[in-house]
This record gives sequence, structure tokens and C-alpha cells, in this order.
Amino acid sequence: MRLLVKGQPQGREIVSVTPQSADWKFVGFAAYRLAAEERIRFDTAEREICIVVLRGVVSVQAGDHAWKEIGERDSVFDQVSPYSVYVPRRHAVTVTAHKDAEIAVCSAPGSSDLDARLIEPAMTTRSVRGRGSNTRYVCDILPQTAAADHLLVVEVVTPAGHSSSYPPHKHDTDNLPQESFLEETYYHRLNPPQGFAFQRVYTDDRALDEAMAVENHDVVMVPRGYHPVVAPHGYDSYYLNVMAGPKREWHFKNDPAHEWMLSK
Repeated sequence: MRLLVKGQPQGREIVSVTPQSADWKFVGFAAYRLAAEERIRFDTAEREICIVVLRGVVSVQAGDHAWKEIGERDSVFDQVSPYSVYVPRRHAVTVTAHKDAEIAVCSAPGSSDLDARLIEPAMTTRSVRGRGSNTRYVCDILPQTAAADHLLVVEVVTPAGHSSSYPPHKHDTDNLPQESFLEETYYHRLNPPQGFAFQRVYTDDRALDEAMAVENHDVVMVPRGYHPVVAPHGYDSYYLNVMAGPKREWHFKNDPAHEWMLSK
């Protein structure tokens, strides 16, 4: 299953996807677990990044900018938005954990010199999407209305027994304003952690058609096609989405075969 990247149960690096490993052009994603007082350093080079504090408390130094002891969640399933930091290209970055923490590093090509900035929970937008067993809870961390070059970041919690990214939709055609081309990664978490969820990635002609059982910390890559998620009974689903493409706009097309349910 070439679209599924398994998360590591131990060690600092949980999972990593680069444009080279994914064989695409835009999206990069990595997740790290840090012990108290542990730090990680990296350079953004020619990419912009968004560091999402998934859980724990960290300090972030990005060039001349510093943010001390940010983060207030013990779990991605806490009903509060995360702290995040946007960092443009050509910056040295250090993240220091003050207690056990987990961070995500979302990236895309950088083309401008925007200011590094803190994205506080109050600056995010929380919403409820869908209804009935299609209800899920969305937090827009870095939407297209916020300053960035290519990067879009959003997290979604789907209750047990519900579907998400549903009806199936796609964004793989550069046909604005009807549809935009965006690569995407899904970083999955489950509650309780021994659970699993299902994700399918498929195209109209079924030239791509993969159904995957995803476990805690796995990543699913979506280079093209529709990509619904289902959380089975007993296990809540969380995923962090990273999207990027040639134009920083999110316009999607629903699978016509399943769009009927939106009118019910």
C-alpha cells in the first residue's frame, strides 16, 4: 500500500513524508515526540513550515523570534485548539519541550519572506461540519485567508461510528474556481490509541483505488482522487491535514455518485 506510511511506536521521529519520498512537488510532513527538556533543530531552507503543538508544552525559536512555553493540550482529542507557529523560508528553528510533547512540522515551498508568527488558539476557526453520522469537528489552523505561500493546515475530529471527508471529494484538477489542485497528507490519531480507522483513496477511472486500515500515528498520502475516512464504533478519529499546490486555494469536487446524500 504505497499511500500508507506507518508511524513508529518509539523514538523521536514518528513519521516523515517529503516531496521526494512521496514523489510529488509540494507537501512535506513530519511528526516528532519529545521528552521533557529535549530539543530538535532544523533549517527551513527554501520551504515554509507550520509547527503544530499537538500535545505538551514547548518553546520555539525561529531566527530572532521566540515564543516561550506554548501549548496547553494533553491530547489531540482535548476540545481546545492547538498553538502553532508559522515560519517562512530561510530560518533556523529550535523547538524545546518542557514536558513530554508531540509536534507536527508541516511544510511546502516558500517563495516570500513573511514574518514568523505565533498562531494562538483564539486565532483559529472552529466549526461543525456535516450532520447525523457525518458530523465532524473542524479547526482551521492555517486557512487560505491567513498569510502563507502555499501551505494550508487543518485538523478534524470525527466521533466513533461517523464518516469524514464525506461525501467523498477530490481536489486534483487545476480548474478554478470549480476545483483546485492540492496534494494532501492525513496524519491519523485514534482514541483509544489501539484503535483503527479506514481510508480509501480512489479516482473516477479506478486507476488509483486503495483502501487502508490506518492505525495511531499513520500517514495517508493523497496525490489525487477522492479520500473519505470512516471511524468504526468505539474509536474516535483525529487527523491533521496538510495541503499545498500551485495555487493556495481549496476548491473541491464531490464524487457525483455520492453527492445525492447532501440533499437529504
